[in-house]
Amino acid sequence: MDLTLSAEDRAFRAEVQAFLTAELPADLAKAGSRCTGIYNDYPEANAWHRILARRGWSVPHWPVEHGGCDWSPIQHYIFDYECASAGAPAITPNATHMVAPVLMAFGTPEQKAQFLPRIASGDDWWAQGYSEPGSGSDLASLRCAAVADGDEYVINGSKIWTTHAHFSNQIFCLVRTAKTDKPQIGISFLVFSLDRPGIEVRPIISISGDHELNEVFFTDARVSRSSLVGEENDGWTVAKYLLQHERSHCWSPLLHARLGRMRQRLADTAGDRHPADQQMLALRMAEIGARLSAFEMCELRMIGGQAEGSPLASGSTSMNKIVGTELRQDMSFLALDIEGSGALPTRSARASHDDAVEAGGIYLNDRAASIYAGTNEIQRTIVATSFLRQWQPG
Repeated sequence: MDLTLSAEDRAFRAEVQAFLTAELPADLAKAGSRCTGIYNDYPEANAWHRILARRGWSVPHWPVEHGGCDWSPIQHYIFDYECASAGAPAITPNATHMVAPVLMAFGTPEQKAQFLPRIASGDDWWAQGYSEPGSGSDLASLRCAAVADGDEYVINGSKIWTTHAHFSNQIFCLVRTAKTDKPQIGISFLVFSLDRPGIEVRPIISISGDHELNEVFFTDARVSRSSLVGEENDGWTVAKYLLQHERSHCWSPLLHARLGRMRQRLADTAGDRHPADQQMLALRMAEIGARLSAFEMCELRMIGGQAEGSPLASGSTSMNKIVGTELRQDMSFLALDIEGSGALPTRSARASHDDAVEAGGIYLNDRAASIYAGTNEIQRTIVATSFLRQWQPG
């Protein structure tokens, strides 16, 4: 595998680095580097999104006709790597990477014209209404109901673990529009604004003290039937399409940036611990670094198309989710050990923003990494099924 960048790609990397030096404000870089959650909060994330939008880089992965960039797969990887290394805020993918591809594939011309430009500009911020109490990885068991009433749907039920719903003005939502023997049939995919009667957003404060998650309650909430994306009762097809995008991003650029900060922190605090402890931590970091390098090679093979047609390609999205989240958890555990027992934060300590409290917050938040976007147990079943289908006789 040739890892040498072409002259064109080296020039592109220099262009991205120059842009980040000139356009990424120090306060946003600090917020990005110290983010203990999955994504930065709306104020920092949206500010960075709008800076990217002014350059034409807020949605580079979109088709060019919708405002995307005509970049190669390796250029997308370079862009993600350089942004992570510079500490750029992590932007929730709900709009740009999840509902936008769905609208492009299944939306009406009116829906595309209404929503896509406002996603690219950052004028709209989106929440994902999938999980419910009792319906997480078993998403097809959802019960939130939408009943047709003339030109409207009347929605009753609730959603849970709804990331950034308190920041969002729009939501894409799976609802049950028919009861059938097969749970996957009778689900519909709706898009609508959250600012309407009958919708209440309640916070869920995580163990790390972060407010990223919410419950959303619908009580006779009315939305237009023009909110339907795709066919009524065939939302499961749309949902599966979206989940592939949710789990398909590259993990290694962000993990490399985090590992670099951990290495620096280990060096900075060497005088605070016994040499034997320092050596043990350095060995653990080397082991994680080796795992990350191997994982990065797999991701580069995927984006370069070298794994197409091989067993590696089948179930690759699920494999990346498993390995990426478990590496993330192991890294946060090591970062916690580097800082020592005082790192686990109380809520009152979160305001200090020191390195120990940051490491503790990341550790606690990352406990959920192997659960969200489909538990790793479910992902392993998908991987096993994909491999076995390829190796069946005949």
